[in-house]
Amino acid sequence: MFDDEWMGLLTREVLRERTAELIAEACAWAVGMSDQPHYLRAGGRIVGTGPTVGGRALTGLALSGDEDGRLDLGDARPGSFRDALNGVDSAGRLQADRFDDELLHPFVSETCLRAAERAQRTRPGDWAELADDVGEEEADLADVVRAGGWEAPLRIDAEHLVLAALGDVPLIEVEAEGLPLSLVRAAEAATRAAVPLDTVVPDDALAGARFLAAAALDAAGLPVPVPPADAGRLLDGLVAHGLEDDEVVRVLPDLPLETATAERISELLRRR
Repeated sequence: MFDDEWMGLLTREVLRERTAELIAEACAWAVGMSDQPHYLRAGGRIVGTGPTVGGRALTGLALSGDEDGRLDLGDARPGSFRDALNGVDSAGRLQADRFDDELLHPFVSETCLRAAERAQRTRPGDWAELADDVGEEEADLADVVRAGGWEAPLRIDAEHLVLAALGDVPLIEVEAEGLPLSLVRAAEAATRAAVPLDTVVPDDALAGARFLAAAALDAAGLPVPVPPADAGRLLDGLVAHGLEDDEVVRVLPDLPLETATAERISELLRRR
């Protein structure tokens, strides 16, 4: 039996740091659900009820039925995000299963990889020992993560975070909150589709960081371009919104800053 408790704690720490990003991504994922036709399982068959999911939610009708759903999503407030997750699509697939496959599981996998990168950087000896214990090369982060089995319990934590923040919120409000980021995602998808197939398109891993950085700048209420005197306030806001130090450095060119402000923030980060 190998000692991996410290790594499990680290994955949860990184997940907590990314909570704002997770909630933002969940809201963006929900955009469009209210426009879909509503279905229920009745007598073992999937039947359309007539109105859209959003139309049904606005009239106070439940979105999920008695023959489907997860116990942890049961007794949901009609029209809430939790209620929508417990509904089914035209093929009878639970929306919560689609949410898991399309967002939750990839997000948790990325979180575990980030934790692995941090462990390799800050605890190289422990990481090397852990990799050896699971029978993988320490440089193969994904293989070590897969062998370590930290993703499964972290998915439960991630789901709890989403439901705690959004579970009882009306679906319409969740969609409205996620609309800006969903437009970014749609633009990225359109850009990728427009590029010839033989062109390699790098994955924009900073899209979430840019979204959070813009939110931090807006919340700080600072003048733009941000002057050097406000560099500390902006940095505090970026960190409070869940950005890690390396993400802060990488999004600085996308923010409306005076040149000296970006240099000041980089200097403050070096002192941390």
